[in-house]
Formats: sequence, C-alpha cells, structure tokens
Amino acid sequence: MKCRHCGELLSETLIDLGSAPPSNAYLTAATLKHPETWFPLTVLVCSRCRLAQTEDFSRADELFDADYAYFSGFSASWLAHCERYADEMIARFDLDASSSVIEVAANDGSLLGFFHDKGIRSLGVEPTTSTAAAARVRGLDIVEAFFGVALAQSLVSSGVRADLIAANNVLAHVPEINDFVAGFAILLAEQGVATFEFPHLLNLVRQRQFDTIYHEHYSYLSLIAVDHLFEANGLRVFDVQLLPTHGGSLRVFAQRADSGAHAVSYEVARVRAMEIEAGMDRPEFYRQFQSAAEDVKDTFLTFLLEARRAGKTVAAYGAAAKGNTLLNFAGVRPDLLSFVVDRNPHKQGKFLPGSRIPILAEQALREARPDYLVLLPWNLREELAVQLSYIGEWGGRFVIAIPSLKVFDA
Repeated sequence: MKCRHCGELLSETLIDLGSAPPSNAYLTAATLKHPETWFPLTVLVCSRCRLAQTEDFSRADELFDADYAYFSGFSASWLAHCERYADEMIARFDLDASSSVIEVAANDGSLLGFFHDKGIRSLGVEPTTSTAAAARVRGLDIVEAFFGVALAQSLVSSGVRADLIAANNVLAHVPEINDFVAGFAILLAEQGVATFEFPHLLNLVRQRQFDTIYHEHYSYLSLIAVDHLFEANGLRVFDVQLLPTHGGSLRVFAQRADSGAHAVSYEVARVRAMEIEAGMDRPEFYRQFQSAAEDVKDTFLTFLLEARRAGKTVAAYGAAAKGNTLLNFAGVRPDLLSFVVDRNPHKQGKFLPGSRIPILAEQALREARPDYLVLLPWNLREELAVQLSYIGEWGGRFVIAIPSLKVFDA
C-alpha cells in the first residue's frame, strides 16, 4: 500500500488490531441473523510524511451511509465545546451577519446551529442522510454530499465563499485526503480561515488510546503530518491549540497559502518542537504501541472473567465506536458484558457490531442494577460519572479500561 497523501510505499506498522466490522454498523434484530462483514484493522505509518493511516479495505460510502448512527448532539460536554468554539471564532475573526460560515461534516448541526442562532449565514456539508435530516429539522441549510474539490468548485461557482470553515473531527475520516484538503483552499475567501480539530496522535500513543482506531478513521494525525498535507494542497497553518477533547486533540488554524492575512503564531513552532522531542519524526516512537494495546486488552479481559467467576454482573454505558474497537479486539461477547445503554434513540434496540451486545435505554440500568458499569467513552468520564452517579444506590461501581484499568465508586 502507498501513502494516501505522498505516495510513499508503506512499511512501518503502528498497530494491528486483527479484524472488525465497521464500528458504526449497528445490527438490528433482522440483520443479527445474517453474517457481518469484517475488515482487517491495521494502521501503517508513512516514513516520509509521517501520516498514520489504516490499510485500504473499506469505502467511505459504505461506512457513512444513510443509516449512520452517530449524532453529536447527545453529549452535553460536546455541545458546550461547540458553543465555546462558536463564541471564540465570532470574537476572534469579527464574524457578523455579513459573514459566511460553512461546517464540513455538520452531522446533526450541533455546532453550526450556534452560528445560525446568532444570525450568521450558515451552510453545512454532510453526506449522511440520517444526520443531515436532523440538521434540517433545526432550520439549517445542508448540502448532502461528500466534500472535496468538485463540491468546493460547485459552491464557488454559485457565489459561495467562506469566511470560516469548521471541520471538527472529520479530517481523520476521509480516504481521499488530498482532494478533501484542496477543497478548503478553493472555498475559503481571500482572508478566510479554516479550523480542523482531530485527536492528537501524540496522545493516542502515549495514553494507549488504541480504541480510537476504527475503519471510519482513515488517518491518525500529528502537526508534522498536517503541515506536509496542507502545504501540498494550498493551505498554510498559522495557529494551533491543544484541546482536552477526545483524550487530547489539536485545533489547527489554516489560511490559503496565497493569503498571508494571519501571522503565524509561536504555538505552531512550539507544538511542532514538542512532537519532534517526543520522537514522532522517527520510527521508534511508534513501535511500542502494539504491546501497550495488548496489555490493556489482557487486563480488561481478565477483569471481566474474574467478575463472572465471582458472580458479578457487568454492563456498559455508551454504544460508541471506540467501545466497539475495544470489545472486538478483546473478544468480548454478551456472556461477559450483558448489555450497553445509550441515550441515542437511533441506537437503542440495536446490537453492537461484532460483539452483538444489545443496546438498551438507560432505564435498563435501574432495572438490572449491575455490579459494574464500564464507561466505554472514557473521554466523557467526568460527565458520565455525574449523570450515572445513581448506580451507587445499589453499590454499583464504574470501570474504565483505557489508558489502564480503573474501578471506582459512583
């Protein structure tokens, strides 16, 4: 396989997680009776541009289909993050009713809605029918398509230019990454700004966050890799922020390479130096990740087996993609983890892909009163510990598996 960005032949492996079905391909009672499609799940690292990327086995239109079940608006902490983002961007770049904001991968409109509600012209680009429909219910204008050069050119020809393009947690999701990034350079106004948020590969490796690896994530990103990617496709990074979201993310600010409207901040050099100091420009940095993931898997599986032997019941919260990676890598099935609850009604009544664990409404916790509740979206640990503190009424305890196993009281 060759690098999706620079074409270099890939020979360095970050991790091999065996095989798994797509993490958002939830099963229904009907599809439960049929075989699932599993794909190898291996991440390779380019020795030239340092882009970490999954092997080519699945297509984007198969992963992000009409029944796509991830809706961003079900997390209170994420909604608060989106509102802060909107307020900060409006203040920093003097956005008003004459400005144009576009969100690429708008999902259900949770972020774009904050701009729309302030009277700023807003347009969302979202390829999945289910979430695009939810965004339209909020009164948002949505183009239902995958983003790239062709769509950017079409929008520009219709008179659309963006003063701000938001691309939160989407850069990792695109297989044709050069075409995707080049579209931003076309669509931005002369002094426009594009922001990209994505989990930081540095944290992913250091904190053993291998469960954020799944087929919908084609790339795993560092500033080193993004610099290469943007420079080759008409963008230039002028600022970067470290964020706590998703276990540690980067927010990268970019402008058109022919603009120069925004001075390059010191933070760009600082974060790049931090990555180099950590060794992200060298293969040795990536080689210990496989054993770290296997240690997490073994420890978690041992906990579940010992709980069953002791007659304890275990359930989970959050039918999230990251949880599916963990459960399938560890080979967990309903005999070890009886059910998972989730607030998203689009997931309730379905089954997790691969593990086939049933997804129930939150009321099931009060009815079953499990001894342990595994918080699969560990990045929302604080929010969920408050939301679900009532499990302490029957002596229930919380469990997280990453970066290491922790059992703690409600």
